[in-house]
Amino acid sequence: MALFDDILSGGNWVTGLAIGVGAVIILPLAAPILRPLAKTAIKGGILAYRGAAGLVEGIGDLVAEAAAEGAGEVVEEALEVAAEVI
Repeated sequence: MALFDDILSGGNWVTGLAIGVGAVIILPLAAPILRPLAKTAIKGGILAYRGAAGLVEGIGDLVAEAAAEGAGEVVEEALEVAAEVI
């Protein structure tokens, strides 16, 4: 717990050295485990992005369809108002 207190309070050079040495030792040992996890996370993000893009495209089509239908109704209303005025 004292190590975390040192890190949060600014620490000293011994704490920084210990973290650096620990990273140098642990990173090569953990890389074979972390690499597949990172690749899986990236693939999941790509699939989520593609899914969201498909949803947005579907919503865009729905909005365009509604706007086209609405435009026809607006034109009909305008013609009715024009007919009443004339």
